[in-house]
Amino acid sequence: MRSYLDFEKPVAELEAKVEELRALASAGDGVAITDDVQRLETKARDALVALYANLTPWQKTLVARHPQRPHFADFAKGLFEDFTPLAGDRKFGEDEAIIGGFARFRGEAVCVLGHEKGSTTETRIRHNFGMARPEGYRKAARIMELADRFAIPLISLVDTAGAYPGIGAEERGQAEAIARSTDACLALGAPNVALVIGEGGSGGAIAIATANKVLMMEHAIYSVISPEGAASILWRDTAKAQDAATNMKITAQDLLKFGIIDAIVKEPPGGAHRDPEATIGAAGDAIADALSQLAGLDAPAVRKARRDKFLAIGRSL
Repeated sequence: MRSYLDFEKPVAELEAKVEELRALASAGDGVAITDDVQRLETKARDALVALYANLTPWQKTLVARHPQRPHFADFAKGLFEDFTPLAGDRKFGEDEAIIGGFARFRGEAVCVLGHEKGSTTETRIRHNFGMARPEGYRKAARIMELADRFAIPLISLVDTAGAYPGIGAEERGQAEAIARSTDACLALGAPNVALVIGEGGSGGAIAIATANKVLMMEHAIYSVISPEGAASILWRDTAKAQDAATNMKITAQDLLKFGIIDAIVKEPPGGAHRDPEATIGAAGDAIADALSQLAGLDAPAVRKARRDKFLAIGRSL
């Protein structure tokens, strides 16, 4: 069953009427309603396109968090072949909030890293809602070092509200683990491409997203803190999260304008959850294009291009 967001109510009502008419038609009571169904379908589709063409930053935040939005596991299944995940950081344990390993992407060997939020209550708890602990980032750094050793390109799929802020994580060196993972990203001699598929929250996101090319899905968000967190700090009122989302400039469109990201991957009308297969296909094409732009560069050139990219942020504003 499709899940609707609050602002999608007009579309939900139209699509509900379409389903009612289809049910009448399938009942075979002789009522000719094909034209009515087609008319309502067109009206619902047009309403959906118009609605998603003018989403506010807060509405994009809700879309980025949609429970039916495709997650890392869906992208991994649709984009990669022979995916072999690696577990553990060789220091403390395994963290399933970050999944990483090696695979083939359109025939080429790649290293893959990504946050997994989970799609059911059981998997969300197992993956800690995509919020990684220190061992997750140390695992990521370990895998990146392997990719660097064998000169294998890295693809990162980012989808996290942020690193896990629990006491245990802090005791085990959360900030240090994030810093080392970020450093491993910057030090890679192999090209890396990061795609924000949902939420890109704080250091928890940038720890695996400090890439040569940073891409975002059309309705993803990328920020130093969640809108709710910013509102609680600035106004001491989480009800002002909508204002925070607007002022923080967290959308793909704003970040492309500021030079924070390199490209936007278009989503189907109504968001990625409406057509996951088309979304994943478009993401694959964008990743392939980004990797092709980095092909042929040696390790020093890859590092220089990445360094120049991040040092240039904000200089033209």
